[in-house]
Amino acid sequence: MAQRNFQNPAIFVCDMQEKFRNAIWQFDKIILTAQKVLRFAQVLNIPVVVTTQNAAKLGGTVSELEPLVSSALINADKTAFSMMRAPAVAAKFGQQVTDGAAAQGEVAIVGIESHICVTQTALDLLARGHRVYVLADGVGSCNAEEVPVALARLRAAGVNVTTSEGWLYECMGDAAIPEFRDVAKLVKETSADTRVVLKELLGKI
Repeated sequence: MAQRNFQNPAIFVCDMQEKFRNAIWQFDKIILTAQKVLRFAQVLNIPVVVTTQNAAKLGGTVSELEPLVSSALINADKTAFSMMRAPAVAAKFGQQVTDGAAAQGEVAIVGIESHICVTQTALDLLARGHRVYVLADGVGSCNAEEVPVALARLRAAGVNVTTSEGWLYECMGDAAIPEFRDVAKLVKETSADTRVVLKELLGKI
């Protein structure tokens, strides 16, 4: 039987909250990408980690994503900017390998803001030995100009900056895996949204 390319994938959803809806550039496009990636996670049973930033003041996760994160492995509130500083996240993803096992994972990040929480989370994951993928069509900031600067910094640090579709297919690695047909259906169903996101979000950074 064909094996997936990624053995320990995870998806981090960073601070996609109601209060940011009107503040973040192209926030609606980021939601579309997050929905696609989270649906992919359901098909392949990939662990999902969700954080909110000071939810008491900034609100919970946006309603469009709530059904897709209801069974998340971790759903934590935080005041620190890096998701890795939330105790539950640190306990699960913050330990270095001590016995030679391949415990490190392939972590994809979507959410906000590119130059703050996403960057700090990605660098913390990288420092702990994870392979980190920031999905360029799934992250944003209040000011559009911050995004390319953040992505350039992350590339230079060794983070993989890619697209959601690129990560989906790299995660699978083989069209012979049992879930491929369902993923292909998902990609087809979201293709119109994907084109809009790539044009409106990536086309301007």
